[in-house]
Amino acid sequence: MELIQIITLALVQGLTEFLPISSSAHLVLVSPLLGWPDQGLTFDIAVHVGTLVAVVAFYRADLMRLARQMWRPGAAQTEVMLLAVATLPAVVAGLVLGDWLESWTRAPWVIATTTLVFALALGFADRKGRQRGVQVTLAIAVGIGLAQVLALVPGTSRSGVTMTAALLLGLSRSDAARFSFLMAIPIIAGAALLLTKEALDSGGAVNWSDLGLGALVSCLAAFACIRVFVGLIERIGMMVFVWYRVALSAALFAWILW
Repeated sequence: MELIQIITLALVQGLTEFLPISSSAHLVLVSPLLGWPDQGLTFDIAVHVGTLVAVVAFYRADLMRLARQMWRPGAAQTEVMLLAVATLPAVVAGLVLGDWLESWTRAPWVIATTTLVFALALGFADRKGRQRGVQVTLAIAVGIGLAQVLALVPGTSRSGVTMTAALLLGLSRSDAARFSFLMAIPIIAGAALLLTKEALDSGGAVNWSDLGLGALVSCLAAFACIRVFVGLIERIGMMVFVWYRVALSAALFAWILW
């Protein structure tokens, strides 16, 4: 891989993984538009690990608190349980439907459609959601977890669909973002493990310098992205991302029909 390809793809992954704009919708455009060959599974693993390190680093204080207190009854144990409950539906659906979804839902027109549909859903949630600032309950965790299953379809955006559900269920924007990002940790870790298994099964040479640079760039980009997003979300709302997704969907449809 050329240096410009490594940096560009790592930046795209890092900047889009946690924003509600769909990383897959961006990645499906970048390489074809720029005439680059597929980056391969090992590079995908590297940039996923980079984003995983970023979210763990950003929420390190919360994670350390949860790790220390999760073994005794209390708020931390309840939060860990709720995160586990919210994560489970996507894990089960991924194991059961993963191969089928990989075969049938990666078409560009599917990604363009889901990018648009779930942009409108996010806009509706941001405008009409109750946003009462409620605390996450078991029912809310189940609802957000079921919504996350939809993110197995490319273009949906995992962070976008989980925040959409959270807003509709009464969470504030900042609480919706926090819960969504904490949910991302086991999901990204699991995806990286599955990609690692596929890469090992397929064999091939590994360029460690390319992977290291990709992981570093995606980590820095993702960390900066989370920090800015969390700091601004209550003031700017979600509509800027909604309109961006509408424009991205239009670009995808234009590319398909070209």
